Amino acid sequence: MTWSACMVGDLVTSGEAEVKTGPFGTQLRASDYVDEGTPVINVRNIGFGGIRKEKLEFIADETVQRLSSHLLKSGDIVFGRKGAVERHVFIRDEQNAWFQGSDCLRLRLVSESRVLARFLSYVFLTKAHQFWMMQQCSHGATMASLNQDIIKRIQLSLPPLTTQRHIASILSTYDDLIENNTRRIAILEEMARRLYEEWFVKFRFPGHEEVSFVDDDEVGRHPNDWERKTLKDYIELAYGKALKASDRVQGPYPVFGSSGVVGSHNNYLVEGPGIIVGRKGNVGSVHWTDESFCPIDTVYYVKTKLPLEYVFFNLQHQNFINNDAAVPGLNRNQAYSLPFLRPSDTILDAFKEHAARLYELIRLLQRKNTNLRAQRDLLLPKLVSGQIDVSEVELPGTEEAAA
Repeated sequence: MTWSACMVGDLVTSGEAEVKTGPFGTQLRASDYVDEGTPVINVRNIGFGGIRKEKLEFIADETVQRLSSHLLKSGDIVFGRKGAVERHVFIRDEQNAWFQGSDCLRLRLVSESRVLARFLSYVFLTKAHQFWMMQQCSHGATMASLNQDIIKRIQLSLPPLTTQRHIASILSTYDDLIENNTRRIAILEEMARRLYEEWFVKFRFPGHEEVSFVDDDEVGRHPNDWERKTLKDYIELAYGKALKASDRVQGPYPVFGSSGVVGSHNNYLVEGPGIIVGRKGNVGSVHWTDESFCPIDTVYYVKTKLPLEYVFFNLQHQNFINNDAAVPGLNRNQAYSLPFLRPSDTILDAFKEHAARLYELIRLLQRKNTNLRAQRDLLLPKLVSGQIDVSEVELPGTEEAAA
């Protein structure tokens, strides 16, 4: 089997590809953004092959029409110009007609007569490519910067189209299973959230028809036999410990900041499962982990004798206030003074049992995804470089095969 070598620039010169910079700042203004509309991919939304949907922004139809040449199509590959040069987004069918942000570059294959866009995306996911991009884009700058010329200099080693298609099919099968499991996890998490709200916000828990209620000025109407005190009576918000990125040794334990997982370490401070609450930065954010973990000094971690499943959702409904004037953050005394409703043991135990079943399914799917990612990441560089023959690779037929 013969592989051919070329650069992205060769594809551009031959008319098989085009590279386009996003709209200039004067073209896409702050006033063009709206609450709902066409989603815009900016540099913060660029992951490793996929879109990071946190903090997505949107533009209105009239802006899309005015700048229609920057609409994305299925198969487009989007890079960030600043700070995310080793990452990219591959635009899937369901993301067709999203919009290219001002701080992005787009690579579009006009013809797939020599290379498939999906195969190209997998090449860009290899560590070798990412290392090359960082080398080309840094040049001593404080923030790596990407331009069209660098993209055109990317070297490619291309097998025949049939082989590219087979490689892309194998790797896409893994990604599709991961995506399907991820959607199922989101559904299960939503089921747990709705169960909490049904029982503890709307008070439609099993047997609620037989319970007498009392009115309370702070927490409103609630069952008479549920205890209402303050958060401090049931929960301790313990301080995390400073752990600089330079002091971390990559390992199996997640490191939590107020935005969530910010790294890993070879040792842990708190045995899981656990709950983390943002103290600085994302004040009042609430995170769950099944694993033992390291909370850094921008967060609190929860100590309590109550079921963690109940506490996790209760804290999400608390009115945490960013009121530390000197250094914005969550004041622990203010948090401790918040009202806290403790349900009866019978209801707490029943909720824990229901929630535990949902979280066990979530953990099972997460383990499957971990295995799928490990298998895919092992295969990816070997397949796109020709180190292994695609005919020797079996597709993961079912989710169970990756368990």
